[in-house]
Amino acid sequence: MPAKRSPARRPTMKDIAQRAGVSESAVSFALNDRPGVSEITRDRVRRVAEQLGWRPSTAARQLSGEGAATVGLVLARPADTLGVDSFFLQLISGIQEVLAERHLGLLFQVVEDVDDECAVYRRWWAEHRVDGVLVVDPRTDDARPDLLDELGLPAVVIGGAPDARHPGLSTVWADDAGAMAAVVDELSALGHRRIVHIAGLPGLAHTERRIRTLRAEADRRGLAEVRSVTTDYSDAEGAAVTRRVLQGGVLQGEVLAGGIVEDGVAEGGSRPTALIYDNDVMAVAGVAAATELGFSVPGDVSVVAWEDSALCRMVKPWLSALSRDTVEFGRTAAKELTSLLDGGPARAVRVPVPRLISRESTGPCGAGPSGA
Repeated sequence: MPAKRSPARRPTMKDIAQRAGVSESAVSFALNDRPGVSEITRDRVRRVAEQLGWRPSTAARQLSGEGAATVGLVLARPADTLGVDSFFLQLISGIQEVLAERHLGLLFQVVEDVDDECAVYRRWWAEHRVDGVLVVDPRTDDARPDLLDELGLPAVVIGGAPDARHPGLSTVWADDAGAMAAVVDELSALGHRRIVHIAGLPGLAHTERRIRTLRAEADRRGLAEVRSVTTDYSDAEGAAVTRRVLQGGVLQGEVLAGGIVEDGVAEGGSRPTALIYDNDVMAVAGVAAATELGFSVPGDVSVVAWEDSALCRMVKPWLSALSRDTVEFGRTAAKELTSLLDGGPARAVRVPVPRLISRESTGPCGAGPSGA
């Protein structure tokens, strides 16, 4: 049997002191940016530490009160819907770019619901596991901002509208209302009067903003047959809802322009001529479902995806979609959090409104029995 290898020895402050020809206390002062050593000694100690590959111990940083060098992100969504969600993959890519530049780690956890998420924040705070958190999926009735205020945990809310009740929390947000209005403008100009919005999770602030905006735009234009149906963002539910609405049915809890249908029965049940999906995965699944039913896209029904991605350009027809730089969205959120960690003020930062890219999946509303 080969001999077991000993783990590599990490360089210590004593090693730095011996190489630099100074005391260990001088090394500590220099590396922790404290007074007590000259600038010449400080520079020499730092050069030696870099040459030896020395890094501060996270455990030691925690014990000294200097922080955990880690930020947290908790996601209260069904775990099986995350693997195909390009938005979160790009968002985390942008977050990680900024954190890597600062040598900060990202602690990520998936939980069942917001109550579990709050429990994670309390545990992380008590254990000094993270220096701050990134909060996603703001709710219409959200307990998290109050808790984070109570704990004093630096936080950036991603996707929520600015909230004067929590001035200590930063917010990075996009104008979902403006984006939805742009989509309705485009579809209305193409002659569409019957539109179904296949939305994401109910209770999310951005889902509710999109539903409210669609309802307001429909009322403004006198479009009576415009409605939203909430889902779990998955391809399975996207396809199932598509089949149901194209066959003239309505799902339980569907939101109409005039309110919520409690019993799942619609008056008229007219087939929509345009579908708006809250992500790319559902839109691709919806096109497949429509095709299986014998409908042509865009001849019989136009399709718009909320998040543009490579998926939107890998199907026929290519999907019209709302495009934004999601990686930059993540970078912006991470920069705001590192600013808070550096002692900066909380801010509300608005990113550019998602831009509608018209492709092959949208066209004029057709005529005849399969059209308007």
